[in-house]
Parts: sequence; C-alpha cells; structure tokens
Amino acid sequence: EDTETPEVVENAWSYKIPDFKPEDNPHGMIEESKFATLFPRYREKYLRECWSLVQAKLNEYHIKSELDLVEGSMTVMTTRKCWDPYIIIKARDVIKLLARSVPYEQAVKVLEDDFGSDIIKIGNLVRNRERFVKRRQRLIGPNGSTLKSIELLTQSYVLVQGNTVACIGPYQGLKQVRKIVVDTMNNIHPIYNIKTLMIKRE
Repeated sequence: EDTETPEVVENAWSYKIPDFKPEDNPHGMIEESKFATLFPRYREKYLRECWSLVQAKLNEYHIKSELDLVEGSMTVMTTRKCWDPYIIIKARDVIKLLARSVPYEQAVKVLEDDFGSDIIKIGNLVRNRERFVKRRQRLIGPNGSTLKSIELLTQSYVLVQGNTVACIGPYQGLKQVRKIVVDTMNNIHPIYNIKTLMIKRE
C-alpha cells in the first residue's frame, strides 16, 4: 500500500512555466490564421507613425501585419515560419489595444509570455450617468494618483477611457485590477482594495 501522496502546492503562481522554443514545433504552421480589427479615425496619425515599429516587433515572431488606411483596419496573420501557436492570439490583442489608444510601448508587452491584457467594460455597471462619471473619476483619483498606485501595486499598465478600462500586465495583476475596477463601479472606494494589496505586499 505504498501510494505516493501528491505534493501540495502552496502558491501556483510561483511555478516557473518552461519556455516554448522553436524546436518544440519544428514544422511551423500549416494553415494561416488571421485577425483584423478596425480603428477610429483619430488613431490613424499615431498608428502611421509607429507602424514600422509594430511590423518589426511582430516580424520577430514571424507574424505579418498590415495597416489599411482606406478601410481603417489593422490585420495580423501567421506565416509559414511562425512556430508559436499562441502568438497570433497575442498579436490580435496588440492590435486591439493599439486601436483603443494604448501606446505602442505598452501594447507590445502583451507578446511576452508572462503578460496578458484585459479590457474591462464598465459602461453597463452604473445606470446613472452622473454617478458613472463620478465613480470612474474615483478610479483615476486626484491628479491620477489612485490610478498610479493601482499600476504600481499590480505591476500593470491601466488606461481608463470612455466606457472601458484597458490593462496590460502579469496575469495575477490583471486579476487584481479587474477586482478594483468592478468594485469601484459598484461603489466600493478603490482605497480599500489598494490598502488590502499593500498589506498583502508587506
């Protein structure tokens, strides 16, 4: 009766995930995967300026990208050389974030393995418009101080814009940001969640 007791994992987040390398998928992709997203007119100038950087960055992962100024769309697609099956999903997130006013430096972080992104819809959480604006402002705080402390504590980049909050960071951080944002919209002041995170930090 010698059954091994499985190891109890105290903190799953502390696990080091092994890197996925080109030799793990030597044959590359058979089919082309492709994603497109539209962007608003006011983003056109910025996207034109940084597009060569976007292309160069995506080329590192063997992802082809196109900017269509007539249609107002961005497209990413895999090439035969592309070896990472998940990178196209991350590339899709990059163009999605670029379209919603996230700067290039922040958006490309999503391509890293430990980073993800989340777009939190806050428009339908509060019915009353005035109340909505007040609570959204609470999230930003005086001179953006609340937002800054949320970013520091969760190690994420957070952009509050219109009816959505876009965030980029480690998965653990994204979870915390989502909780803070949703709680704030439900009238729980962000300072409580910030305090909790600070205590956990210590």
